[in-house]
Amino acid sequence: MTRRNNRKGAPVWSGRPYPLGAVPDGEGTNFALFSEVAEHVELVLVDDAGRHTGVPLTEVDGSVWHGYLPGVGPGQRYGYRVHGPWAPEAGHRCNPAKLLLDPYATAVDGQIDNHPSLYERRPDGPDRADSAGHTMLGVVTDPAFDWGDDSRPGRSYADTVIYEAHVKGMTRAHPDVPAELRGTYAGLAHPAVVDHLTSLGVTAVELMPVHQFVQDGVLQSRGLANYWGYNTIGFFAPHNAYAAHGTRGQQVTEFKTMVRTLHEAGLEVILDVVYNHTAEGNEKGPTLSFRGIDNSSYYRLVDGDWSHYYDTTGTGNSLLMRHPYVLQLIMDSLRYWVTEMHVDGFRFDLAATLARQFHEVDRLSAFFDLIQQDPVISRVKLIAEPWDVGEGGYQVGNFPQLWSEWNGKYRDAVRDFWRAEPHTLGEFASRLTGSSDLYAHSRRRPRASVNFVTAHDGFTLRDLVSYNDKHNLANGEGNRDGESHNRSWNSGAEGDTDDPSVLELRARRQRNFLATLFLSQGIPMLSHGDEVGRSQRGNNNAYCQDNEISWIDWRPTDEQRALLDFTRRVIALRAAHPVLRRRRFFRGESARRAGRHLPDLAWLLPNAEEMADDDWQRSDAHSVGVFLNGDAIAEPDPRGRRLVDDSFLLLLNSHWEPVGFRLPAAVYGERWTALIDTTDPDGVPDESEHKAGTRLTVGPRSLVLLSRPSLTAK
Repeated sequence: MTRRNNRKGAPVWSGRPYPLGAVPDGEGTNFALFSEVAEHVELVLVDDAGRHTGVPLTEVDGSVWHGYLPGVGPGQRYGYRVHGPWAPEAGHRCNPAKLLLDPYATAVDGQIDNHPSLYERRPDGPDRADSAGHTMLGVVTDPAFDWGDDSRPGRSYADTVIYEAHVKGMTRAHPDVPAELRGTYAGLAHPAVVDHLTSLGVTAVELMPVHQFVQDGVLQSRGLANYWGYNTIGFFAPHNAYAAHGTRGQQVTEFKTMVRTLHEAGLEVILDVVYNHTAEGNEKGPTLSFRGIDNSSYYRLVDGDWSHYYDTTGTGNSLLMRHPYVLQLIMDSLRYWVTEMHVDGFRFDLAATLARQFHEVDRLSAFFDLIQQDPVISRVKLIAEPWDVGEGGYQVGNFPQLWSEWNGKYRDAVRDFWRAEPHTLGEFASRLTGSSDLYAHSRRRPRASVNFVTAHDGFTLRDLVSYNDKHNLANGEGNRDGESHNRSWNSGAEGDTDDPSVLELRARRQRNFLATLFLSQGIPMLSHGDEVGRSQRGNNNAYCQDNEISWIDWRPTDEQRALLDFTRRVIALRAAHPVLRRRRFFRGESARRAGRHLPDLAWLLPNAEEMADDDWQRSDAHSVGVFLNGDAIAEPDPRGRRLVDDSFLLLLNSHWEPVGFRLPAAVYGERWTALIDTTDPDGVPDESEHKAGTRLTVGPRSLVLLSRPSLTAK
């Protein structure tokens, strides 16, 4: 390396242009920053007293400015000042008065305070107010960590049950977690939480954003917070507010410890990642990092008006998905979280935006090509939120073969069926059996569908059955925010009530949704707290509620404990029976077993006759029986052996009156054992065994699940 001196006399060597970011080697640290618009780049070191030392980076290769500083190591705070053109009309917004965060920083110290110096307030030129002291700083981190014998659980998609969770909301009010650990990575890894997850039967924890995010000044002025975290500024850094013991890199160690602990319990860790936009917003937003480093390279600007941002995310900006350094940033970030942080997969927020290489959503865009060929990222779980707010942004069913998708059509169809909406049975049947209509055409399998009834965005499960309308006044937007069409029903009273009939119906409907979710083909996803009846008091957009509205209340009532027990039972049932989690779609084909010809799947009317085409078209079709043949599973087991299982009969009645179902003829099974009846407060049937041809009454708005042993010896 060539050695140079900075203006303070401290040594600076030429260093290397790769890898980007701040990389220590035990003797010093290499710093590298991409900017093709910069004319001069200054690295700023910040000591514990807040004193700044400027170090000019004079070496530049391929638009990467770099230098090596001997003696600089982990714990060092730093930022950048980028000198270059201020020409918004040309897309350039360089301003050396703004201290900028390294996009590749692996840890971040501090949070912005929304001081005026963070913004460009002058219409005629750059604002000269220095943002130092009001913004975040990067921290050099030590990559060393004792992973021990950590290994990835490696769950197959068919065996996966996802639990969507918020790091803080999971433990902020947990009485068994020490107070100093509540709301942190360490709190999530506490034995009380891990025991809850493992006893529940989930296999993967999908964490809402943990990349370093920014607090919104507008929300803070209303006494609120960016609670969900979809406001990323650091794609390599775990959010520092979730660390229990400091932010000078400790958050990295605590995150790794959490992952190692969850892996030891057999739980995968999936991250909800936000690569579609950043926290800098539009031209009125703060200058924190990308905007001041190279605005026109990182962001998509309006054609013909480069002073404004093209926005398909509803947040002010969109990353420029055709720029090679943007694509490199995302791929480097993904690899870092897999290789260095040991995560097991990603859920991509507003993933349709990532497919917009130009304007339209293109499943063959450069981003998907890179994912497909990458030997690291292509091997982990990849889940798309398959929409954005731009034109043509709803892309459920259209992502490439490697990907699974949040199936919004599943959510809507299941909600409508259990509300007894007309003409819903046909689509409900498709969703229950894995949505082959959405995925089979591209040779995808049931694993493509991540099934959910509720998620962080929208009503909780308890609120879904307790409110007709959103109640978002606490958000300070006059109840204008949030979805207005929720496909919800309050069960007879809006919100809190002491009417026992309403409460009983709400409990039953929650059991219906949970049973449907875990008895559907595909990958089920449970939203955190739904298993204990978490309520947000009717708020369906609690993104800004960092308080009891959003946190899980770990003091469940007897009714909520019963719901938890029911959830455990139905998840365990799914885990025990491969016919409930098939790897391939049903084909409607018959299989000869024990002298009988039975299809792998059959749809039955309440009178036990098979459904005909006209039956699916009836507007008042609210009741159906589903035969799942455990002797006709198409795929082999993991060792290549023929797979057989018990067979099941699922009787569904979304009608508001009880319906009598006749059990099918003995060819389907001579005796059936009832396993679930959602009319019971515990979901346990009163009568366990039923003979073929007999009549079984299924209560109003309820379901019954029956089973019989395989007809083929295992």
